[in-house]
Amino acid sequence: MIERPYSTADFREASRALAAIGQRIYGNGWSPATSSNYSVRLNDQYAAVTQSGKDKGMLRETDIMAVDMQGQAASAGKPSAETLLHTQLYRRYDKVGAVLHTHSHASTVLTMHWPANTITLDGYELLKALDGITTHESRLNIPVFDNTQDIAALADKVDAAMDNGDASHAYLIRGHGLYTWAADLPTCYRQLEALEVLLAIELDRRRLSGV
Repeated sequence: MIERPYSTADFREASRALAAIGQRIYGNGWSPATSSNYSVRLNDQYAAVTQSGKDKGMLRETDIMAVDMQGQAASAGKPSAETLLHTQLYRRYDKVGAVLHTHSHASTVLTMHWPANTITLDGYELLKALDGITTHESRLNIPVFDNTQDIAALADKVDAAMDNGDASHAYLIRGHGLYTWAADLPTCYRQLEALEVLLAIELDRRRLSGV
């Protein structure tokens, strides 16, 4: 028997949970085709993550693999280059237990049509679905990073922004999508759902007001 540096039972549980949440995200239209990636922390050194190129509408437990905190494969499968954006969060915050990344219509249009480096969500009741926010009288500034194929450099930019106090709950990549994270997968999904709905509302609001 091969001894693994993480619990096999934890990996199986994470794989089941990620496959199930992936179906839910796909059903909401936030992760079309092979876009997006999802992960769950296994321990301080390893995480379970979706493999590269897997259709999120047909995601199965066997489409999940293990990686170390440098994004290197620790089981069979090929990790996405974007895995480095997940492991950056796990390395930085030891309480982060799950990361979800989507490619929704709203996040793509908002960041492509409006060139600002921040999307601000202000005064929405649904902001209270995010950890630590207790009133609709809140403002969430979501930083927007330009898309690049140099994922390691992008991870460094995200880290630097966090050093400055930015990206408390999420960030966006221009023309690409949303990243959010939380202590566990159910909380992370709750935040993702709230953010995706709020981004869609914000897009409609801007269209209607002619901003």
